[in-house]
Amino acid sequence: MKKIFYLLPLMAVLFSCNNEKKAVVTFDRDDAACKVDINVNGSYFTTYMYPEDEAKPILWPIMTASGIDITRGYPRAPRDFESVDHPHHSGLWFNFGDVNGLDFWNNSFAIPAERKPQYGSVVFDGIVSAEGNTLVTNSKWVDNDGKVLLTEKTTFTFGGNADTRCIVRKAELTAVEDVVMTENKEGMLGLRVDRAFQQPSDKPIKYTDSKGIVTEVATVNNDGVTGKYVNSLGDEGDDVWSKRAEWTMLNGTKDGDDISILIIDSKANPNFPAWSHARGYGLFAVNSMGGRAFDKTLAEPVKCELKPGDKVCFTYEIVVKNGGHLSSEDAAAIAKDFNK
Repeated sequence: MKKIFYLLPLMAVLFSCNNEKKAVVTFDRDDAACKVDINVNGSYFTTYMYPEDEAKPILWPIMTASGIDITRGYPRAPRDFESVDHPHHSGLWFNFGDVNGLDFWNNSFAIPAERKPQYGSVVFDGIVSAEGNTLVTNSKWVDNDGKVLLTEKTTFTFGGNADTRCIVRKAELTAVEDVVMTENKEGMLGLRVDRAFQQPSDKPIKYTDSKGIVTEVATVNNDGVTGKYVNSLGDEGDDVWSKRAEWTMLNGTKDGDDISILIIDSKANPNFPAWSHARGYGLFAVNSMGGRAFDKTLAEPVKCELKPGDKVCFTYEIVVKNGGHLSSEDAAAIAKDFNK
């Protein structure tokens, strides 16, 4: 196992990972296990992993500064009383449901071989650097035959303080051939949260993906289910879905600790502000390419058309705060700092 350590001054107050004062971040790289463990201020935070049984690299699990896991265990390590829907919802990831007609979002081990040609995968292609508080990796977006459509240079910036952890994830996509990304609800930055952060529900819900496949999320025991969404527009609960917001936040309580999970869209992203693809059953996603999949009233379709060599970037910040929920005013201040 190869260990890489980088030390930076401890920041006193965190408003975003772009804050000038950085946390102490260390990287523990294990190529044989296809992973890099990330520690912040001496505590384990998350793991960047790229195993063969995932259709994309992911961050999993993700911990609060106090050591509480905010991510669902399934499919990597199922827990008791945990839902097993949507096996492609694993940790924190980035991809999209329509790239040249291929579905990268819904691909997983659960897709039968005869349907695999309809799906794409994001394949790890090396670690560029692990320096300071930043991990840089390369990936390839490929079809089922391995043909490369896009390359991705991913920059992860990590930070935190006594009760906060943050990630800025920047994806720089470069077209290898003509590429069209067409409006689709399945995208783009996704996080599948632990059962404690689901919203209480008293009925089963059916969801249909871009291929018409229906998944039914059955009614669950709501004991310990405490999640509630809020966004920068003031929408709450299920009303945040499909809304274009500068930030969306999920508040909940796990192991007696009040925790906020905040996702912020970058003003530099295409189609800012992004559409929210946040669902009560535990999917917390933001989608910069959703378009009329969320809002039928839009006059024009949302498309990203790239020629070989063309680039497009998508950047988001994820903030995890324990020891008390963030207020909407707190979230707005963090978002302002991120986008300044």
